[in-house]
Amino acid sequence: MRDLASGIRLFVDGQRWVLRHGRWFGFGLLPALITLVGYAGALVALAFWADDATAWATPFADDWDSPWRGLFRGLLTAVAFGGGLLLAVISFTAVTLLVGQPFYESLAERVDVSEGGAPDGPDLPLWRELLQSARDSLRVLVRVAIWGVLLFAAGFIPVVGQTVVPAIGFCVSGYFLALELTGVAFQRREVPLRERMRMLRGRMALTLGFGVPLILCFLVPLVSVLLMPGAVAGATLLVRSLMPPQGVPEPRPESGASVEPLDFRKP
Repeated sequence: MRDLASGIRLFVDGQRWVLRHGRWFGFGLLPALITLVGYAGALVALAFWADDATAWATPFADDWDSPWRGLFRGLLTAVAFGGGLLLAVISFTAVTLLVGQPFYESLAERVDVSEGGAPDGPDLPLWRELLQSARDSLRVLVRVAIWGVLLFAAGFIPVVGQTVVPAIGFCVSGYFLALELTGVAFQRREVPLRERMRMLRGRMALTLGFGVPLILCFLVPLVSVLLMPGAVAGATLLVRSLMPPQGVPEPRPESGASVEPLDFRKP
């Protein structure tokens, strides 16, 4: 329970950090606003063209009698728009982090500097960093999609599907959101994705304490935009709790799990 409370505190501390450093809050808002405008434009276009796309994809329904043709195509249109909206929600964080890679790397570096013991960061050109971030985000999204299918199928189980499955869904979403957000700070420390996942699983209560409140907040429209700078700052603090800077004693894990600070830049 202490790790869970510590994760929630990291979520709050990240928001406090950007509020205390107002310039960095505005700086961190830019990528989220750019992504939001792009997604809004795509969803508006989907709303306008979904009917025509559905009609084009279902020529076999042209000869159906009314109202069945309209009901069938209307249902498909609603499913298409709902699927696009769901995809936007799932991928918003990953796309925002990719668009804002230089912004959020600077923000994470500033958090590290203010807390002391900042790593040097990888000596890679920007295009290599973007490529690596895109590859890692795609691998995470594939895992999210697999979990989504499994949880969707489990939702049809009587009683369990309406009680236990939604709770598991929030936990899974919180874990993967934390994995995405910590990617910036982990990448600065040159930690590969597989090792990131191992470290976050090793302190699962801490990870969920950070990620689940964010998922709940992100369900409110536009809140994800306002919370993104603080989420990246909090994720940096989370990584620092898992990988203390060299020369700084590692705190004793509250949950009994042991996570050793590692330097992945060494051969």
